[in-house]
Amino acid sequence: AAISWNLFTWYYGIPSSSSHTLIGGFAGSGMAYAWITGANPFLAVNQSAILKTVAFIVLAPVLGMLISIIISLIIMNLAKRARPAVAEKWFKICQLISSAALSFAHGGNDAQKVMGIIATALIAEQVIPNFEAMPAWVPLSCYIAIAAGTMSGGWKIVKTMGTKITKVTPLEGVAAETAGAVTLGVTEHFGIPASTTHTITGSIIGVGVVKRVSAVRWGVTISLLWAWILTIPVSAVLGGLSLAVIHFIL
Repeated sequence: AAISWNLFTWYYGIPSSSSHTLIGGFAGSGMAYAWITGANPFLAVNQSAILKTVAFIVLAPVLGMLISIIISLIIMNLAKRARPAVAEKWFKICQLISSAALSFAHGGNDAQKVMGIIATALIAEQVIPNFEAMPAWVPLSCYIAIAAGTMSGGWKIVKTMGTKITKVTPLEGVAAETAGAVTLGVTEHFGIPASTTHTITGSIIGVGVVKRVSAVRWGVTISLLWAWILTIPVSAVLGGLSLAVIHFIL
């Protein structure tokens, strides 16, 4: 379910949340299995965890936006007397650091969800007794896969994030990436499954708003919002259908 929705949104250059596709697919398959076995589907999922995730569909981009606005204003005030060419050179260097910080937060945030699902499967098959006994190959394989996937492309989404929401300069890239890394660090610390995609999108909107409100292409932003709203329910339906097909075939 998660792979199907991610490939669909990738094809159209829509930066949807891989985290939310996993959560939706996991919840949908659990509900489908409960229904097949005669149990109450709505009792098959931890509703408070789902509601917390849904809340951060809104909160994560808002937090990213607010933090990026604050960082942008601080940077602009600190660098207001700098020569443009010199400032540009330093911002390009700083962007290497900020993008590395965001990449680290991305891996530390998103890979945890896949690790959780693999560990759940291992527990269900009685390979390991609990999450604490998760073998080392699970996190290593997840981190390698997420790094390889990031390196392999997805240029349609890169183009959407870098140019279609608002034009991002090195200064704005530093502010947006730093804001995204800070937000994800906070949510990871508190165990909240926030979306890296939603967070960095909100951060990019924030740096655009600092320039001027019209610098943000709000039509593109609204399209992204609809994709975010649909991600969990569509993934849940796909997850439920996938489980039903597998159950009745096997």
